[in-house]
Amino acid sequence: MPQTFHTTASRLCAALFAAAIALGAPLAHAGSAADAAKAHIDAIAQGNEAAINAAYATDAVLEWVGGPLDGRYTTSTSIAGVWSKFGKANPNLKAHVSKLTEAANPKGATVTADVIFEGKGKIPVRYVLTYRDQRLVEEIWQVDPALAAKSKY
Repeated sequence: MPQTFHTTASRLCAALFAAAIALGAPLAHAGSAADAAKAHIDAIAQGNEAAINAAYATDAVLEWVGGPLDGRYTTSTSIAGVWSKFGKANPNLKAHVSKLTEAANPKGATVTADVIFEGKGKIPVRYVLTYRDQRLVEEIWQVDPALAAKSKY
């Protein structure tokens, strides 16, 4: 084949690769932010603290709104501590996820979902998770009693 074909094809491949990187969400090679959020929710339900804590960026923030763990957690130690307390108090949960949506751009992605964790009782949560560079940077866990009332679980 002529040299110009290879050069043109190489340039086209490079341009397509650059466009894919520029347009794709930061989680593109590891799955979507929605997939990461589902995995995070599953890890919480299973009490898998290692998987839960591995998702966070070093400067992550967890806002827990309502319930006994209400507070703002801004260090990896405090975030790990809250999940340890939660897991001990709520073993063997099932997570029912609905209305999961993802909004993504090249700078990051935000996932929202309604989640009902079910075990000894129901824990209804309006969840917002923000990812940058494939890491969870901001998490809002909003206890939502109205969600439990509407739930069919």
